[in-house]
Amino acid sequence: MSAAVAVGVLVAGGAYLVLQRGLLRVVLGFVLLGHAIVVLVLAAGGDGRGFPLPGNGAGAPADPLPQAFVLTAVVIAFAVTVYLLGLLRAGSTEPGPDDDDARGPG
Repeated sequence: MSAAVAVGVLVAGGAYLVLQRGLLRVVLGFVLLGHAIVVLVLAAGGDGRGFPLPGNGAGAPADPLPQAFVLTAVVIAFAVTVYLLGLLRAGSTEPGPDDDDARGPG
């Protein structure tokens, strides 16, 4: 499967999940979009023969710039995921309008 197809599938799945109602689905959508960015940057940093990874059989050293960008994208995606999961947890512990404790006596 080529990188373009993988990026397209990940972006489509991520966009679909981000547009759903539940916050957990939105978090999973952002995770998929983060993976799509990683695959896109790795594919864009290649020289046409494949991903710019060490030991790819070409004999030439790998370009470190796409790898640095991917590392940055992974850290940012992880930070956004942790923040959104924190929002999900904070929102689930507050009493909502359907809870018995929130209505008060009566």
